[in-house]
Amino acid sequence: MFVDSVELMISSGKGGAGSISFWTEKFVANGGPDGGDGGRGGAVFFKVDNNTDTLSGLRGRVHMKAENGRPGEGRKCYGRKGQDMVITVPPGTTVVDMETGEELMDLLTEGEVILFLEGGKGGLGNMHFKSSSNQRPTYAQPGLPGITKKIRLEMKLIADVGLVGYPNVGKSTLIATLSNARPQVANYEFTTLTPKLGVVHMGDFDSFMMADIPGIIEGASDGRGLGLEFLKHIERTKTLLLMIDAANYREMKYQYETLLVELTRYSETLATRKHAIAITKIDSLSVDEVNALTETFLKDVDLEANKTLSQYKAKEEYISYGFEKDFGVKLPEEKPLFVLPISSVAHINTEALRYALGDFIKSVKEENEA
Repeated sequence: MFVDSVELMISSGKGGAGSISFWTEKFVANGGPDGGDGGRGGAVFFKVDNNTDTLSGLRGRVHMKAENGRPGEGRKCYGRKGQDMVITVPPGTTVVDMETGEELMDLLTEGEVILFLEGGKGGLGNMHFKSSSNQRPTYAQPGLPGITKKIRLEMKLIADVGLVGYPNVGKSTLIATLSNARPQVANYEFTTLTPKLGVVHMGDFDSFMMADIPGIIEGASDGRGLGLEFLKHIERTKTLLLMIDAANYREMKYQYETLLVELTRYSETLATRKHAIAITKIDSLSVDEVNALTETFLKDVDLEANKTLSQYKAKEEYISYGFEKDFGVKLPEEKPLFVLPISSVAHINTEALRYALGDFIKSVKEENEA
């Protein structure tokens, strides 16, 4: 089962109480206090593990608590430290404080183990309180309580490019064609119910990660469909591939505008990500029909790189939109880097798309590092 968000109560262990004890031994008249200290409570750690790809192991856990420290004992014996609790999560998990809404941790690096809550300190035994004026102390410290937090764990996939489009636009078919992912593929809407990751290889030593999420429909930002619920999984991606269905009853321009609207309503930052466009299912049309549709769709922006991308007519001028419909939000001004007609089923332009996306991702990374 795919679980990408869980709510938990997390507690570190309470420190053990100090001991009240006096040394009593044959032939020792004045042994004095010898109560040992309590052990520290167990701490809570988060461990990032690449072998974990969901939060399902934490589903149904209401309150997770580290072990309490053991109390001290006589003869100056210290109590045992409580056992730490290590919570294993997949890379890309964020820890959010449910009371304040603050993001406490962002767990990204494989293998890292990060302290989240320290255990309570153990109390001092009565041996620490002896003095010239109090040679028989009869009190010791209780252990300090642990820390309790109510948190929400959210998993956000880490990928280089995110696929965004209407249901049944061909996202799953594309990721299955280009990568090692094997999502369910069928000719009906909402085939994809959970996000999928795939590694796209561009050679022996070069690859990138692609993320497929459930389709987005009109009104997704108001709770319709499934896509908006999973948009957080492409928040980390620096590039987006917007997929437009050439065979859909919706006009291609309307599909594109709607996707931008829903992205903007979800997150203005996500909506301004660098993006490209793939026009899908062109195997159902003739070359002339594809060219005519593409000509209608594309306007005004020079894109030299696109001349080498398509088996169709090379085009030197590309997208510039005047948005005629008032969607109630300001749409981003960012233009797509390239537009490429493809067919994943017939493998038309899929190799061109593979290398175009690879170059696209590299250019965005270099731009961000500059």
